Amino acid sequence: MPRFNPFTLQMEITRMFEQGQSFFATLKVQDWLKERNEDPAAYDIVFHQRPAPPGSGQVMVVEIELRRKDGQPVDSWLQEEVNRHA
Repeated sequence: MPRFNPFTLQMEITRMFEQGQSFFATLKVQDWLKERNEDPAAYDIVFHQRPAPPGSGQVMVVEIELRRKDGQPVDSWLQEEVNRHA
């Protein structure tokens, strides 16, 4: 049974960047991919820091981009899920 986590992956990654722990962000995304039966070695993981939307209470948001190393497109549901807000 999967653990219940009230925070989305994007929220956790954004918090890591805010706390100066961005080094561990890649490992967190790799673990997230493993939990979804994806091979983390098949993906390049790129982080984009963007200003947070007004009224969100945050200064910045980190968006996660997945790129397949074999050149194939990333499944749209996987890309959407990695950046799910809530």
